[in-house]
Amino acid sequence: MTLAAPARTRAHAPMIEARPLRNPDASSVEVMTRRGWWLVVLNFLLPGSAQVLAGNRRLGRFGLGATLVMWTVLVLSGLFALLSPSVLFAVATGSFIPDFLSWFRPLPLTLVQIVLVAYAVLWVVLTIDTLRLVRLVKVGPVARFGMTIVSVGLLVLSGSGAAWAAQAAGTTRDAFSELFAQSAAVVPPSDGYYNILLLGADSGEGRDSMRFDSISVVSINADTGATTITGIPRDMPHFPFAPGPMQDEYPDGHTGYANATCGWGSGINQLRTEVEICQDGNLLYPNTKERGTEPGIEATKDAAEGIMGIQIPYYVLIDMKGFADVIDALGGVDINVQERLPKGGPAYDGQPVDDWAFGWIEPGQQHMDGDTAQWYARSRYTTSDFDRMRRQRELQEAILAQFTPQNVLTHFQDVASSTTNIIQTDLPQGLIAPTLVDLALEAKDQPVNTLELTPEGGVDEFDPDYAQVQQMVKDALHPPTGTESPAP
Repeated sequence: MTLAAPARTRAHAPMIEARPLRNPDASSVEVMTRRGWWLVVLNFLLPGSAQVLAGNRRLGRFGLGATLVMWTVLVLSGLFALLSPSVLFAVATGSFIPDFLSWFRPLPLTLVQIVLVAYAVLWVVLTIDTLRLVRLVKVGPVARFGMTIVSVGLLVLSGSGAAWAAQAAGTTRDAFSELFAQSAAVVPPSDGYYNILLLGADSGEGRDSMRFDSISVVSINADTGATTITGIPRDMPHFPFAPGPMQDEYPDGHTGYANATCGWGSGINQLRTEVEICQDGNLLYPNTKERGTEPGIEATKDAAEGIMGIQIPYYVLIDMKGFADVIDALGGVDINVQERLPKGGPAYDGQPVDDWAFGWIEPGQQHMDGDTAQWYARSRYTTSDFDRMRRQRELQEAILAQFTPQNVLTHFQDVASSTTNIIQTDLPQGLIAPTLVDLALEAKDQPVNTLELTPEGGVDEFDPDYAQVQQMVKDALHPPTGTESPAP
């Protein structure tokens, strides 16, 4: 009997020494403190491992499996982001899902959001269980306080990351669903290009209606992503229409109304007021609401097609009222100002500029906030409309330059919320990814070509030759090669 006790002691001693995390010497403060720090660190680096080594193995294996799955998904997502970002975007937004199942497109990001929240909750459970396994009453008083603070701090750090990712997934899903048409059919490229009508409208203070003060067409080469922006003067007169209701109304070119209600003259920027206020636009263009557009936009689209001689199936409308928010969300834009420009508009013609300008945009290289950039694009009282078109094009290119992955990620929430507030479009989700995302990646290192249909570009502002304009557009989109003979 006297020899049995030492034998049992010797039998148990190797177990304590070989597995100190699961069976520590609880009488040693030093051992328990060292063990506690190991468990805290392991719980942060590989959630679930603390339980596998020192606690409930079933819970630990579940946590460890969930952690390994999360790391695998993150690594694969990172690889796709580097090697094929358009595929990653298409999978995340559900753009790969066929049109007849378009209502399932928000599902992938919804699942991502649920999984991230669930994993964050699991991490909380594992952290609390890890502190239980540490047995804080057995460690030193300083370490007891330190382990608690470090565990909670690491949990907040990791949990906030998971919470941000879950919120970003939800914001992306909501913004994508709100901005782009889910079930709209994708129109194949026309003559090798995706053409998009880009409208800048101003519904701000002092406006009795929304007018399209900036009208241009973005043409994206379907093979190379090369982008050409064609600027159409807002007062371009007597323009033809593509076949449709407005061509039936004006077979010989637009003449327009000449009264204060429907707009003066025949400028293209008066079309929205004319079609939606002075005519029954819903009869001219039925079912526009279901297609994510408006009669005034469709009439302007037909006019742009008639002017340029190309097919333009899509539009993007940017309301200048909230334009400054997007620029501020991106952190501002860099513009090289060529001449001094006033902020504000005169109360009446002939009033001295100093009487109404509440500020000036000085010449030189400037980093502009949203308000300054907005006035840079708007100002026209000391310059011409054609100069304003040039400045608007400069601003468009400067904003595109700011849309880098790093910048958008840094200001993601602000960019997403501001964008959905000011942008309206009928671009279908099925076109965004992977097609336009791929083309945007190909185009990012290429210069943006511009074509201005102005006197500086050789177009008569009072009596444009639209056959000449269409030839200019054709040459810009399909420049002749050195082996081709010049047109007679």
